[in-house]
Amino acid sequence: MEKILEIAEKVQAIGGKLYLVGGAVRDEIMGINVKDEDYCITGLTQEEFENLFPEAILRGKDFPVYDIDKKELALARTERKLRKGHKGFIIHTDKTITIEDDLKRRDITINSIAKDVITGQYIDPFHGIDDIKHKIIRMTSEAFREDPLRVYRVARFSALFQFDVEKETIEQMYLLREELSTLPKERVFQEFQKALASDKPSIFFDVLRKAKVLDVHYKEIFELIGKIQPEKYHPEGDSYAHTMIALDASCTLTNSLEVRFSCLVHDLGKGTTPTEILPHHYGHEERGVKLVTQLANRIGIPKAWEKCGKIAAKEHMKGGRFLEITPNKQVKFIETVSKSELGLDGMKIVVLCDQYRSGHYPGNINFDHIGKECLKSVDGKFIMEHYPELSGIAFKNKLHEERIKWMKKYNEQIR
Repeated sequence: MEKILEIAEKVQAIGGKLYLVGGAVRDEIMGINVKDEDYCITGLTQEEFENLFPEAILRGKDFPVYDIDKKELALARTERKLRKGHKGFIIHTDKTITIEDDLKRRDITINSIAKDVITGQYIDPFHGIDDIKHKIIRMTSEAFREDPLRVYRVARFSALFQFDVEKETIEQMYLLREELSTLPKERVFQEFQKALASDKPSIFFDVLRKAKVLDVHYKEIFELIGKIQPEKYHPEGDSYAHTMIALDASCTLTNSLEVRFSCLVHDLGKGTTPTEILPHHYGHEERGVKLVTQLANRIGIPKAWEKCGKIAAKEHMKGGRFLEITPNKQVKFIETVSKSELGLDGMKIVVLCDQYRSGHYPGNINFDHIGKECLKSVDGKFIMEHYPELSGIAFKNKLHEERIKWMKKYNEQIR
């Protein structure tokens, strides 16, 4: 199978050009390891390309995209919007379409750079290289407003690279607000998931907030804005600020996206706290469980993530004051969390991030170690050895009772 340079030379021999395009060019310029390479062909018709490379595998349904030697090659194209939504386009391929024409339809300037495969020259008609240098996210052209998914792509790239979004692009994002509701939840989740995997996902939400579109798909996050908290415990500000700090803090402790999601949603209940009881948030744990489900359903969160988020919302306060609650509540907390999707280790991260202040995690959160020791010391085997006559509900009750005894003894030892 031909190497990419050999492919480029064959294309050029019959009047065409082959370019590396999109994220691969951007990442190369930024010094990031290139994972996926996409190529664009100009100057050839579909028939000419297929005659030249009969071994190419056609992948595209809406426009010609081919696989050769595990490389993706597409014919240059233009698009025209016919109706609202993410897929309301008519796509046109033609050998007269230039690389500049193809780049113009792309979302942001840093993704609208091409590289000539043979000469190595960059084609940068929209000054994407300058925007990389200045750490700016900027829409490529007026075509930006034709695809509402680009609102979330901008926010996601801003979070990924920690680049600022320029003012006009923010304004165009707002103008797409109405069309955001036409997006399939799968596409919304994909962008959210990628943002969550970044080092500072709070930027994703901050950009959407600045564009005044945060409440479209992230209503529960939006409602945290302005929900004040007791200043003694939360000098960082309102519940939104607290949540963003906790979310970013989680990224230094775990790569698990379901745990990061749990940190994002642990305080959702504060968004529905009645104004008259602020700055207190009594009962926000229980209220948060329902809100996690609402958010999960709206953007297609996986069930495992949802389960983690719900247990985090409901139980995180007990984890934060574990040594202050009764032995009975301690054991109930340990048993409940240990059986959940989140687990004791995941819950510890949620609690650490909930109590993260001024660049420091609390040093007294150890319910995970205590809980594991309790469960290990008093398990089913222990009950069978000491109470062989018990079974069923009596067995279960005795197990819980013995764990409470163990916890009381542990508490006495550490005092």
